Amino acid sequence: MDLINKLPDRLLFGIPKKGRLYEHCLSLLGGADINFHRRNRLDIALVQNLPIALVFLPAADIPKYVGEGNVDLGITGQDMVAESESGDKIEEILELGFGKCKLQVQVPVIGGVTKVEELVGKRIVTSFEVLAEKYFGELDEKYLSEEQRKAGVKTRIEFVSGSVEAACALGLADGIESGETMKAAGLHPLSTVLSTQAILICNKNPSNPSLVSKIASRIKGVIAAQKFVLLNYNVQRVHLKEVTKVTPGGQAPTISPLEDDEWVEVQSMINKYEVADIMDKLEEIGARDILVFKIDNCRVNSKSV
Repeated sequence: MDLINKLPDRLLFGIPKKGRLYEHCLSLLGGADINFHRRNRLDIALVQNLPIALVFLPAADIPKYVGEGNVDLGITGQDMVAESESGDKIEEILELGFGKCKLQVQVPVIGGVTKVEELVGKRIVTSFEVLAEKYFGELDEKYLSEEQRKAGVKTRIEFVSGSVEAACALGLADGIESGETMKAAGLHPLSTVLSTQAILICNKNPSNPSLVSKIASRIKGVIAAQKFVLLNYNVQRVHLKEVTKVTPGGQAPTISPLEDDEWVEVQSMINKYEVADIMDKLEEIGARDILVFKIDNCRVNSKSV
């Protein structure tokens, strides 16, 4: 951390250093025009066009570093934030739409267990001890008898850092808590503890709030651009009211006159997953020269997104 201490004028941005979130983060940073070069084996990279230093960390550690103020903001999973118990120290700025998964209680298909309450008082292995303790603690309170509690019976939570899916097969556990449904390991889910995805978080007192806001706005623009396309078409003025109901845009569509006074050009941002249906409707009304353009980045109002 000596190098970090020598960067007092730079905002520190925690990025997952590997795993399922890493590649998504690189694409997101590129789309937000956050330019950097990471040298081999170095976990710190200076952004070339903004006063920011990227700090590459294990995703599970990022909530703690952000919460303690060691870094100003970061990208991690909602599950990591919940597991770190740092929720009261950080602010969730934005859901990023990738890294989606479910933290589930799973058991062997051939084991005969069909309800999660059947695991009360047994062994559970997980990489998420805090969440598992809380979840099964509530089940213990609900389903264990007074006699069992007096006898010290409780669900035992055991931590494993990897190969969680092998625990049941090896006789180490009666059930597991995992982020994926392990069909290949002969497991099936009983219940979902948490649905999670990647999020942008920041410390509640960042060193440079205006720069945090700028980064959040840029990233929000990249995410919005993934949802929308720009639609351009020509239509007779007599049909203008009808077509603008189909393509209302965020605030309003852009309407430009053409050389033929009876016609106008219309531009509007639309949901990319509705393109074909919208084009069909416009064509039926009488629109012509309908073109679709990809959007790399944008800034839209909250109503649009």
